[in-house]
Amino acid sequence: MRILPVLVAVLSFGLATTAQGQSCGGNFGAFVEGLKSEAASRGHDRTLIENFFANVRQEQSVLNADRRQGIFQRPFLDFSRALISQNRMNAGRNNANRYSSIFATAQQTYGVQPGILLAFWAFETDFGAVQGDFNTVNALVTLAHDCRRPELFRPQIFSAIEMYRRGMLDPARTRGAWAGEIGMVQKLPSDIISHAVDGDGDGRIDLQNSVPDSILSAASMLRAKGWRANEPWMHEVALPGGLDLTQTGLRTELTVSQWQQLGVRPTHGSLPSGNMRASVILPQGHRGPAFMVFPNFSTLFEWNQSFIYITTAAYFATRLMGAPVYQAGNPEQGLNQDQMRQLQQKLAQRGFDVGGIDGILGSNTRAAVQDIQAQLGLPADGWPTPQLLRML
Repeated sequence: MRILPVLVAVLSFGLATTAQGQSCGGNFGAFVEGLKSEAASRGHDRTLIENFFANVRQEQSVLNADRRQGIFQRPFLDFSRALISQNRMNAGRNNANRYSSIFATAQQTYGVQPGILLAFWAFETDFGAVQGDFNTVNALVTLAHDCRRPELFRPQIFSAIEMYRRGMLDPARTRGAWAGEIGMVQKLPSDIISHAVDGDGDGRIDLQNSVPDSILSAASMLRAKGWRANEPWMHEVALPGGLDLTQTGLRTELTVSQWQQLGVRPTHGSLPSGNMRASVILPQGHRGPAFMVFPNFSTLFEWNQSFIYITTAAYFATRLMGAPVYQAGNPEQGLNQDQMRQLQQKLAQRGFDVGGIDGILGSNTRAAVQDIQAQLGLPADGWPTPQLLRML
């Protein structure tokens, strides 16, 4: 099952203007001419620019894919079970053995453990098998022209031009995900330019066909984004009865020792050093699984900004490193997409920042839910229920 990365949704109404002064939207041809002018102002050769944009076109299929990401509305247990199949577990372990020397190099050089790299490799492209069939240049220009997130995609066009100049991208033939990511680990052009590595020593970087290039480039990017070498990212825990749930969630950090003093215990193995900072997250409320997460967990949001995706990838990585299946518990019923939108609207009307009325339970909505639960005397675990919606 191919899960395309979700990118942060910043809703725009009407025309948005970039830092360079050109608006998104409007006539597509005029928009492309504006991109050409900006590329020239950045010092690119005019012939190179014309060749890069020679066959560019707007693709409705890209816009359709951007607006069709319903799986991210599923609760954690459903989402994780959909993504973490036995086949993926087996493939992950087989690839860990097959490319053990590459993963060892990634850990020695960048401090990124095999589980994390395997998890993203699995979720992004099923270990390279499904890399996407969207023309990369068309995808980036289409999304930059669209007024939902131009500030995200417009800069990627100029990184793609630089890739073309270096011989790393063919505007007519390079294909990947609908959001412009390329290769086995699905990276945007700016990250490729900044962090890609020639892992196999052949003198070129090929993220579509070379496993060493892909794995070491992913590790290089994570380290550059703040990954702490060889530190953990997540550990499943059990909560004591009577824990103040307002302390759970990514907004609160205590040391591991402080959490232990509050009665939080690992469900298996042992927790890291008592001085390490950590949060406790409850992706499906206090009756579902609980995880202690460490600074490296936050770094993963540099890869993808979906809370549900990152939590699932982090958990899958622990499984690939030997952790047992989570204790699923018995979570309370959640909300469907329409109910979630209603909840977000009601919270926004009360002044809470929910990060957009999109029907997705992201980090901002979770924090707002936790605050309103505390005000209403409900268990403040950030998990919205029909009861909460009725009370609002």
